[in-house]
Amino acid sequence: MKIAKIKAAGLRGGTPEGGWANEIRPQDCVHTLVAIFTDEGITGWGSVFTNDALVQAALNLLEPLYAGENPLEPERVSEKLHANTFWMGRGGTITHTISGIDIAMWDILGKATGQPVGRLLGGCYRNRVRPYASLLMCEPAALSEHLIAVRQQGFRAFKIGWGPFGRQSDAMDERIVRAAREAVGPDAMLMVDAGASNAFWPQTFKWAARTAQMLSDYGVYWFEEPLPPDNLSEYVLLRKNAPLPIAGGEVLTRRQSFVPWIREGALDIVQPDVTKVGGISEERKIAWMAEENGIRFIPHGWNTALGLAADLHLASANRNTDLVEYLTGSPFIDDLVERKWELDESGMLQVPDGPGLGIFLNLDAVERHTGQRLA
Repeated sequence: MKIAKIKAAGLRGGTPEGGWANEIRPQDCVHTLVAIFTDEGITGWGSVFTNDALVQAALNLLEPLYAGENPLEPERVSEKLHANTFWMGRGGTITHTISGIDIAMWDILGKATGQPVGRLLGGCYRNRVRPYASLLMCEPAALSEHLIAVRQQGFRAFKIGWGPFGRQSDAMDERIVRAAREAVGPDAMLMVDAGASNAFWPQTFKWAARTAQMLSDYGVYWFEEPLPPDNLSEYVLLRKNAPLPIAGGEVLTRRQSFVPWIREGALDIVQPDVTKVGGISEERKIAWMAEENGIRFIPHGWNTALGLAADLHLASANRNTDLVEYLTGSPFIDDLVERKWELDESGMLQVPDGPGLGIFLNLDAVERHTGQRLA
């Protein structure tokens, strides 16, 4: 089997707010679908956390390397793409684009062999995974209403992030967390994401240490991105002293970037994003490194239905990964699949058990959000 061509199509018209200082709009493109077409008629799908113009430029650069390659060998082909382009800027647009190519090749491998990706990754430890509903913070009353509505959808785990948190006052931070805890109930899993990778993050280590104690008082399960994402030394110090787990890593790409964070013990929970980090091939290597160093791997998933499907398979194939992020209210999660995501009575998601990623895209919805018919 050979790769015949790869097409990219940016998602627009339903882009959810990201909580960013320079807020994205519904028509902005931050997620791009890629489709790999083969000479044997099998098509694989992937997703990239990058604007479509950048993805197309990367595909043009990479084409001499992937054209005619065998998509049934995703790890080797992805490593070939990385190795021949790292000097152009490892970790940026090219790495993000390789992520989508890698996901699509795993999808093809599964379809060609009739096996789900999780099994091809070595075997499935679980067939259900708990999704945590991920939503932006806002003022307490509105946040409470939003969380109650999401809880009524069947979610039992929740993460609130960004918004005014850390940007107004300690009192406002606590009001937000108190409202969230009251809305989801005392037994629900609640996580808090400060979003310190936001532009011009204003807070310091002392704020993070003080806030970690406050969050612990409300039974928060983890504190995510409490410090700017390059501040390795302070993450190490915070993790040693915080009374709750510290999570991060969504902006890091390729396994090499994670090595110092894992080696130095900067995180309790590592959160690579499969649509940025290098794809499934790269993310599972990071998961192995994390496990060997006593760190939990829980994927970051503020992306698309294809990213969610990849995360579910990665979670199924990793011994200690029983959570995935679910971006609530996004048509790029909910509308792009023919068979809608459904929570069971325990608030769990079934890992797709069909070949490849195990999902079928709603091509009408894809065309509506991309302006292209990728089939």
